[in-house]
Amino acid sequence: MLISMLCLWAASTLLVEAGDPIITFEWKVTYGDVAPLGVPVKGILINGEFPGPNINSTTNNNVEVNVFNNLEEPLLFTWQGIQNRKNSWQDGVLGSMCPIPPGKNFTYHFQVKDQIGSYMYYPVTDMHRAAGGFGGLRIHSRPLIPVPYDPPADEFTVMVGDWFNKGYTSLKKILDKGRNLGRADGIHINGKNVKGDGKDEPLFTMEAGKTYRYRFCNPGLKTAVNVRFQDHTMKLVEMEGSHTVQNIYESLDLHVGMCFTVLVTADQEPRDYFLVASSRFTKRDLTATGIVRYLNGKGAPKPDLPKPPVGWAWSLNQFRTFRWNLTASAARPNPQGSYKYGGINITRTIRLANTAEKVDGKLRYAINGVSFVEPTTPLKLAEYYGVADKVFKYNNIPDEPPAQVTKVALEPIVVNITFKDFIEVIFENHETAIQSWNVDGYAFFAVAIETGTWSPEKRMNYNLLDAVSRHTIQVFPKSWAAVFITFDNAGMWNIRSEVWDRHYLGQQLYFSSLSPNRSLRDEYNMRDDTPVCGIVEGMPKPPPFSS
Repeated sequence: MLISMLCLWAASTLLVEAGDPIITFEWKVTYGDVAPLGVPVKGILINGEFPGPNINSTTNNNVEVNVFNNLEEPLLFTWQGIQNRKNSWQDGVLGSMCPIPPGKNFTYHFQVKDQIGSYMYYPVTDMHRAAGGFGGLRIHSRPLIPVPYDPPADEFTVMVGDWFNKGYTSLKKILDKGRNLGRADGIHINGKNVKGDGKDEPLFTMEAGKTYRYRFCNPGLKTAVNVRFQDHTMKLVEMEGSHTVQNIYESLDLHVGMCFTVLVTADQEPRDYFLVASSRFTKRDLTATGIVRYLNGKGAPKPDLPKPPVGWAWSLNQFRTFRWNLTASAARPNPQGSYKYGGINITRTIRLANTAEKVDGKLRYAINGVSFVEPTTPLKLAEYYGVADKVFKYNNIPDEPPAQVTKVALEPIVVNITFKDFIEVIFENHETAIQSWNVDGYAFFAVAIETGTWSPEKRMNYNLLDAVSRHTIQVFPKSWAAVFITFDNAGMWNIRSEVWDRHYLGQQLYFSSLSPNRSLRDEYNMRDDTPVCGIVEGMPKPPPFSS
């Protein structure tokens, strides 16, 4: 089956002269009823599918996705974890791109340069993520690059997240009134939750004695989940673009916005088994199940589900077991461990503290005292056209959170970063709710998560040898997380809360890292077909970067 998939990918691949292959996709985005929890709601479909279709690619492929927006509102997709080297123009967030108007189409052009692994895409406009429009994005290793495990018999994408039956337009109204979304109604696995009456169709089928690759992602709005297979263990092999030390787990926590890859061997009696996903860190446990069927197996799954872990200390301890595989090659032939991040001098430390505030009686979420507001002109376009001062102010938050927030400002947040600096970012969570952060444009080294308050002395506890290089990080209540980032990717890059109500109400910012050379070696020019909007519409295009 895997061979047939590879043939299919090859059939859709166009070879270009003196360049990497181009793979093309055409998406028609429409409304349609979806019912992950049995309650029909207005959803967002891609080519009639929910979840959306997989993007199957190989390292260095050039990906073109022609999106036809048949919705009645603007739409924009982001490619979570894709670094878009030198190309924040295609990052798919409102700070770097204009949304696709209703009834129009736009073709994204991006390269999965020097990357492998499991990722996902989803819509960033309004609360569209709550309606669907999400799916998996796979990057396979090139044939000549060794992978540190045998080829699987097949692979599956598993989108696991929370779901709200209110519908995305109602959720938007709740947030616009300055209220909290409250708890989700349930959990889904690939848009489904089986009834367990013996009539359910399987989500996945395995053949006894063979090993399968499962690519898990959490596209939910706010709930971390725990995933586990009935009577089967999981071998973690990859996390957000990094090969990991291959530890065995009975269950794994999957935080909002996070993806990882596991291997599961069909080594049990041939019958049906449950794949189980349950909510974490919620007052009321929410559980979803899916059927994994053995080929030619007989028998329904056992009624007893494997128990979930309890408490976030368990999850913190599991984080500490994740290790970078130092001897494995990722996208390039050289071993991952050849990059000695622990020996690089830190040039700047930025501490980002999230807070929940009231502004004019309405709920807002802030970072270091400022709550982000989307401007009508994308920040990247304003910067490129030389009118940044009319849209935003650089460095309008301090590098350290204020001791006390007396008044929250509502404005875009842009932090100016010196190109190629090696920066330590501390995410501080003084609240009682778990946080999940994503950094666009880069992979960072997650060197520590600890409880309490960060101080420079805490660096003694950093993992400076084999921390996993990734793009999301969770921050537990009354805790902090430290990451190292090399800012060698010029552009305007989004740092956002993956907890989507917090993102919608202001918990995001942008890092601007510009090359002083204005050179194509550091950043691509804006494509001629790039839409413009806001105050730059009608302005003459700036001179292009030179080689």
